[in-house]
Amino acid sequence: MGKTIDGKELGLIDVRKNLRAKHYSLRVVAGKIIATIPKKGTESELLAFIDSKRERLRKMIAENRKRPILNEDCQMKTRTFVLHIFRTQRTNIYISLKEGILHIACPEDTDFNNEQIQQKLWVIVSKVMRQEAIRILPERLAVLACRHGFQYSGMTVRQTKTRWGSCSSKKRINLSASLMLLPDHLIDYVLLHELCHTVEMNHSERFWSLMNKVTTGNAQNLRKELKGMKL
Repeated sequence: MGKTIDGKELGLIDVRKNLRAKHYSLRVVAGKIIATIPKKGTESELLAFIDSKRERLRKMIAENRKRPILNEDCQMKTRTFVLHIFRTQRTNIYISLKEGILHIACPEDTDFNNEQIQQKLWVIVSKVMRQEAIRILPERLAVLACRHGFQYSGMTVRQTKTRWGSCSSKKRINLSASLMLLPDHLIDYVLLHELCHTVEMNHSERFWSLMNKVTTGNAQNLRKELKGMKL
């Protein structure tokens, strides 16, 4: 299935069917919602799923629209690469990640103000950022867990836009690929935050005492600094 439905105040929603998907999913790219339907899913069930996430989607769209326009002047820098977008004599978009630079070559007539172009570019950047997060974050999480004596059951990297990370009651840690936009010390803060949740599943005094222990008394300063960063 490939169609567009009216999400009312959420705007037009692109709907795609993925035969390998097991669940309904929603993501926002360039201010627009992209919905995925699993193999046995239906449009009516999708609409109900969208309604259940409507308030969250409003916030995601508002934040997403604050993203910078990806064009030749964009100076995005992530944990492992800087972005280089340029025009060239091609008929399609070509990407290459070499020596810490993500090169995105675009056709000479590319209109960077076009919403579909922005959506395509953000999909590319997000995909590479997730690949880099999967390459970098598991090892760093393991190092910090070993250093401070934490145990966790597993970890996942996702394209989440509402949380830097989370920890389930089964001690499984979920991390946002957007962590790659943070400096190293704040990445460590988020990883330690979730590791502390494997011991304390709330934000009680005991939790913050543990956070202060693993951040040498700097938990609140790091927390404040993280709040100033855009997810």
